[in-house]
Amino acid sequence: MTAFTLARRSNELVFRPARLASRRFLSADYVRVRLEGEALIGFDSPGADDHIRVFFPEGDAASLEVDELRAAPSREYTPLLWDAVAGTLDLEFLVHGDEGIAGRWAADAAIGASVGVGGPRGSLVIEGEPEGWLLAGDETSLPAIRRLARRMPRDARGLVVLEASGAGADYELEAPEGVRVEWIARGAGSPSSALIARLDALTADDRPSGDVFAFVAAEQAVVKPGRALLERWGLDAERAVVKGYWRRGDAEYHAPH
Repeated sequence: MTAFTLARRSNELVFRPARLASRRFLSADYVRVRLEGEALIGFDSPGADDHIRVFFPEGDAASLEVDELRAAPSREYTPLLWDAVAGTLDLEFLVHGDEGIAGRWAADAAIGASVGVGGPRGSLVIEGEPEGWLLAGDETSLPAIRRLARRMPRDARGLVVLEASGAGADYELEAPEGVRVEWIARGAGSPSSALIARLDALTADDRPSGDVFAFVAAEQAVVKPGRALLERWGLDAERAVVKGYWRRGDAEYHAPH
């Protein structure tokens, strides 16, 4: 008998105008923002790997029809924290220099700037309790990894491996005492290359005991070595998440969900 299962849920697709309330840089290129607005009252995100689409219109999102909002430039992000009563939503953005609209908006937009939020359309939810955990990714998957770490029981056992450009302490990731957290410096290598090298080096001795849930998400190149690790550890691919959250050179790419 398995300790946990993964269940898909459908959510009502809702589009909500919001405004930028605050920002805080956790590292030189990683920023947490808070959105607020009455339309965010009632917002919910059941799955740690949920995706919402954030729209960046030229005008006030609250004044636009849904079709007009959906025509605006947009990117997908994982909700980090929200208050469904107060109408707030926290997101984290990786800022790629002057590239892209979303990172620059998160870093530079005036407080009060308008955006739209759509979704999440569907959720993948862990039912039951894994006996062990493997979480691996880069800054783009850090919000999902934060959420998974928050839902772990206090006596959880597992391993978290994260590739980042900054120091691990900058990102303020908390995990139970029995979960080892490894931070890997990206250095001058290609995105995910350091993470992939670490995943390739993991052996049976590194495997948490019991029925393990694995979540591996970073640049698209991580998918093949992530799936190979599942095979080495004898993990059920149908009860794991391995995906490319982004693809190098493709700003329009979004993770399957």
